Amino acid sequence: MTHFAPTDLDELREAVAAALAAGEPVELIGGGSKRGLGRPLQLPHVLDLSRLAGIRDYEPSELTLTAGAATPLAEIERELAAAGQMLAFEPPDWRGLLGGEGEPTLGGVLACNLSGPRRVKAGAARDHFLGCRAVSGRGEAFKAGGRVVKNVTGYDLCKLLAGSYGTLAALEEVTVKVLPRPEAAATVLCRAAAPEDAVRVMAAALASPHEISGAACLPQDGQVALRVEGPRASVAFRRDSLAREFAAAEILDGDDSAAVWRDIGAAAPLAGLAGRAVWRISTAPSRGAGLAAALERGLGAAWLLDWGGGLVWAAVPEGGDGGAAAIRAALAGAGHATLIRGPASLRGAVAVFEPQPPALAALTRRVKEGFDPRHILNPGRMIEGL
Repeated sequence: MTHFAPTDLDELREAVAAALAAGEPVELIGGGSKRGLGRPLQLPHVLDLSRLAGIRDYEPSELTLTAGAATPLAEIERELAAAGQMLAFEPPDWRGLLGGEGEPTLGGVLACNLSGPRRVKAGAARDHFLGCRAVSGRGEAFKAGGRVVKNVTGYDLCKLLAGSYGTLAALEEVTVKVLPRPEAAATVLCRAAAPEDAVRVMAAALASPHEISGAACLPQDGQVALRVEGPRASVAFRRDSLAREFAAAEILDGDDSAAVWRDIGAAAPLAGLAGRAVWRISTAPSRGAGLAAALERGLGAAWLLDWGGGLVWAAVPEGGDGGAAAIRAALAGAGHATLIRGPASLRGAVAVFEPQPPALAALTRRVKEGFDPRHILNPGRMIEGL
């Protein structure tokens, strides 16, 4: 097995060109924390991106940061915290869920388009992805986007690369939008008798003037968690208003509040369930509770709701197809289900990502052929044969 470890854009291009010339595909690895995500790969070569790291340009006044794609998230977050700023899309840490031992990287989070609980307010990771330098499967270096928030030059390839799991191009450098860190945060915990009650509470809170930045349901505790962030006085007022309106059982501030949302983003309540496949299901918020209840009845699923009910985490027994058919039948095309955790045998046997309708599948194939016609980069990680 050849181990490529480029240190800059030219060496990255040369490494991809060498694999292309040999006609042998490579597995892209940054920090290695998400190698268990997607369909299992058994490729002859590894393209190690870990040396493409370091913060290269950070202008707090411009709200932008540029770094090597393999820069550890921990390094990014420390630098931003020192300037009172943050990655607003709240990238989750799935090492506990996936059993990964590597270090999550900025490029890895963007390549997988991973967003945490604040997505209901701040948007997805791709919405904060401003620019990049990368090498396609053709062995061609290219640049997309820029280093400013307002940039409309050319095609927005960053949106295309976000969520492509390294199957279109190898990222060398990325630029992201950052935002000021809230002065204070608080979480209001309310009791919910049933999933439907939880969704009603979350919907009412999100529709209120209280500017909710997180709304989740923790079924094992029978609780709905509602988060508010911002100036200290404003947070105190909105926190107390929510507590009165929704009969709060408990109020958490500061580090205690942060710990709740860190665990929600990491799906921590499900991570320790042995022998369970874990699915991440995106649907309409109004359908989340019904879907979770149906999976609990039909599959014995343990579940967690986030994004106001629009994101359902479900842990089901690994046996058979790991619940794939039942989950997608219950979803009935109104959303998409992704198998996040499961043994390699299961991830190789079922569609890890939501099967695409024929027209979209044809478009996906054309995009792959445009960026990587020889299928050199992470082939088969998302779709068998691509």
